[in-house]
Amino acid sequence: MNKLILTTAALALTAGMSFADTVRMGTEGAYPPYNFINDAGEVDGFERELGDELCVRAALTCEWVVNDWDSIIPNLVSGNYDTIIAGMSITAERDEVIDFTQNYTQPDASAYMALSSDVNLSGAVIAAQTNTIQASFVAASGAILVEFSTPEETVAAVKNGEADAVLADKSYLVPVAEADNSLVLLAQQELIGGGVGMGVRESDNDLRDKFDAAIASMKADGSLNALIAKWEVGEQF
Repeated sequence: MNKLILTTAALALTAGMSFADTVRMGTEGAYPPYNFINDAGEVDGFERELGDELCVRAALTCEWVVNDWDSIIPNLVSGNYDTIIAGMSITAERDEVIDFTQNYTQPDASAYMALSSDVNLSGAVIAAQTNTIQASFVAASGAILVEFSTPEETVAAVKNGEADAVLADKSYLVPVAEADNSLVLLAQQELIGGGVGMGVRESDNDLRDKFDAAIASMKADGSLNALIAKWEVGEQF
């Protein structure tokens, strides 16, 4: 597991134990603008700024932990951190395994990116990141799904001809396309999932409620909309 502890606070939390004042915030660190590792080696992005503010409002001390996406839910359940704040869309399938706060972003459009605007998506080979709502959507659509562990690999698959297009959050793909003139965003988009929320273990009701209240307060005072606009992660509330 690729794990990076970014503060020095000591912890003694395990899965199922009562919630303490220091919370380990699990993220991927590889999905800008939601979360990424900056030049100083620190977690940055929309969710870093949001998570820090939520912890202030909930009177909690936060410690950031980076974990690979494909094991991010199992490592939450096993107690390696206490939340997931990693651009994770709320879905019924995930809600069977973990619990979610209310959404802190609206459902974000998923976009296709390819080497040409005339790609026929019907029956095409579509790349998506493993265990994402986009992968599930492609698998159910009749297209041919190829899965990769990281979002960067899905883009590389399009560029090297392994896939005809990639399907991912539009907010992730737009800056990628803008930085590489060989890639184009297609007109077709998909609306998938119920927005992005924080994941917690199903036994951590108190922790969920604390963050839920903090998210609600940021919605009420407009500060969440300000962050959404700053980081360009979708429609405001």
